[in-house]
Amino acid sequence: MNHSPAAFTTFTETFWDQAILPALTEYIAIPNVSVDFDPDWEVHGHMERARQLALDWLEAHAEPDWRIHDLKQPGKTPLLLVEIPGRGEGNVLLYGHLDKQPEMEGWREGLGPWQPVIEGDKLYGRGGADDGYALFASVAALKVLRQRNIPHARVVMLIEFSEESGSPDLPAYLDSCADLIGTPDLVIALDSGTGDYDRLWSTTSLRGMQTLTVTVRTLEEATHSGIASGIVPESMTVMRQLLDRLEDPATGRFKLDALHAEIPDIRMEQARSAADILGKAQLAGLNPLPGLKPLNDDPLELILNNTWRPTLCVVGQDGLPPVRQAGNVMRAYTTLKLSLRLPPTVPCQAARTAVEKALLADPPYGAQISVHFDQGGDGWEAPAPADWLLKASDEASHALYGNPAAYLGLGASIPFMNLLGRNFPEAQFLITGVLGPGSNAHGPNEFLHIPYAKKLTACVAHILARHFEHA
Repeated sequence: MNHSPAAFTTFTETFWDQAILPALTEYIAIPNVSVDFDPDWEVHGHMERARQLALDWLEAHAEPDWRIHDLKQPGKTPLLLVEIPGRGEGNVLLYGHLDKQPEMEGWREGLGPWQPVIEGDKLYGRGGADDGYALFASVAALKVLRQRNIPHARVVMLIEFSEESGSPDLPAYLDSCADLIGTPDLVIALDSGTGDYDRLWSTTSLRGMQTLTVTVRTLEEATHSGIASGIVPESMTVMRQLLDRLEDPATGRFKLDALHAEIPDIRMEQARSAADILGKAQLAGLNPLPGLKPLNDDPLELILNNTWRPTLCVVGQDGLPPVRQAGNVMRAYTTLKLSLRLPPTVPCQAARTAVEKALLADPPYGAQISVHFDQGGDGWEAPAPADWLLKASDEASHALYGNPAAYLGLGASIPFMNLLGRNFPEAQFLITGVLGPGSNAHGPNEFLHIPYAKKLTACVAHILARHFEHA
C-alpha cells in the first residue's frame, strides 16, 4: 500500500487545532488528581467531570460504527473502552489515562496546574502531556485512516483513571473485559517520553519503583539542643549513616548488589546510539540551576544511570519543622520518605528484602529504626521489535521529523506496562509519548509540545496502517 505519513498531516493538524486543543484546554482545568492523592475523589466529582468530558467528546467525534463502553465497577475508578472495527486478523490495543498527578509547587507567574495556557508551541497545565492528549490523538489517528480509506485492524482504545496511583483498578477491568479486548498483537501506549523533539522515540524498558518511609527515633520527646547535643546521637546523624548504607554520597551509586542487574547487549547498543543523539543535553532539559554539573560527564553513563541502574531520591519528610518555626531543639525523631528506582529486571520484592536488611541491621547507637514499604511496581523490558515495526517507525520518523527513529529506556515507571506485558506476552509494543526535554511531567510548568504531538499522531496512524499490512 502506497501512502506517506506526511500526507496525514493536513487532517491531523486541522483536527488538533479545531477539536483536540479546545478539549485538552478544558481537560487541564479539571483538578482530577489520582486516587492516591484524593481519597475522596468520588465526593469531589472531578474524576466524573473528566469522564463526562471524554464521553461527550467521543460521542461528538466517533465514527458511526465505533462502540463506546462506559464502565464503572463499585468502589473503582471508571474505565472507557472504545471498540473500533477493522479488517483482517490483527487486534490492537491503544492505551491512555485521564487521571493526574497533584499540583506541585513552583509554577511560574501566569501559569498553574489547572490554568491552561498556550504560549507559542506549548500548552501548559497539569495532565495535558501526561497523558490527557492520548485519547484525543488516538481518535485522530484512526479518523485520518478512515478519511483516506486506508484499512487497519480491529482496535480497542482503553482509557483508565488510576494510572498515576499505580493502576490499582486496571487488573479487575482487564479480567471483566477480556472477551471485549481480545488478544492484542500490537499494544500502543502514548504515556512515555522522548529524548528530543526531532524524531519518533520508542521506549524499550521502564524502571521499577518502590517507595518506603524510614524513621529514626532517639528520644521519648524533643529536648533543649544545648543540653542534649554532644550526649544524645541526633536522629538526622543516624539517618545520614543509614542512607550511606544504601548510596555512595560522592557518586550516587547504589551500594546493594541485589538491586543491580546485568544490562542486555541490545540495550547497551541502543543507549550508545541515544547518547550520540542527546550528548550533554540530557541535563539541560531538566531545568538545572546555572553551573550545576551532571553526575557523570559521559552521556552514555547518564543514560545507563537513568534507565538500567538503581537510584535513590528523598521525596518527603516528617519531624523537621519549617525553618521559621524551628527552635533550638533536638528533635525526637526524623522520618524520610524514599523513592527507589529499580532496573527493569529487578523485582520489587527482592529490593525490599535487601533494603530492609541493610537499614535494620546493627542500628547506629542503638537508635530505634523502623521501615515501612508502600507503593511499588516491577519494571518492564519490551520484547524484541518485529522487523515490520522497526521499518514502520523509521518510515514515520523520517517522513514527519526528518530523522530516523530512536530507542531508549525510560527512567520512570509505568506500572500498567508490566501488567500488559504479562497479559499479552506475544504482542508487539510501541510505547511512546510527548514527554520530552523541559516538559516536566509531575512537576511545575508541565507542558505539551504541540507540533511534536501533531506529528506523533500521524506516526501512530502510519504504524496502524503498516500493522494491517503485516497482519
